[in-house]
Amino acid sequence: MDFAESVELRVVERLTEALPAQSTLTLPFELRHKSRLRTCLDSGEEVGLFLPRGTVLRSGDRLRTTCGRVIEVRAAPEAVSTARADDALLLARAAYHLGNRHIALQVGAGWLRYLHDHVLDRMIEELGLAVSAERAPFEPEAGAYGGDHHDHGHAH
Repeated sequence: MDFAESVELRVVERLTEALPAQSTLTLPFELRHKSRLRTCLDSGEEVGLFLPRGTVLRSGDRLRTTCGRVIEVRAAPEAVSTARADDALLLARAAYHLGNRHIALQVGAGWLRYLHDHVLDRMIEELGLAVSAERAPFEPEAGAYGGDHHDHGHAH
């Protein structure tokens, strides 16, 4: 029996409308861009994702199963580094250097966040930003390396 036949609850659609959800699914970013995945809802119930290739799930997205159940996606807290600075130029320089390394990056007012990496932490601190390791939901910018899939013709 293959994966598709072995799960009873199957997610087949990402909704464009925010319908009320009957269940929740909490996943780290790494798993939120898998179109085929066997996992468990927050209730412990097994579920299979069967979504179009390149689908990236964001916190708050709604999914529909073959039986019509609506599931809300949540971003799981992960080990991240958050770099803060009051200087917009300093933040832009840090974002440039991280982007140049193809690092998935979440951008907020006065801060940048990436999956925790002590080598990157040191580099960002040397640029003059304060870096703290923490557990927080990670929602990187959409794009070639941090979100929705686009093929730009280079090998990954």
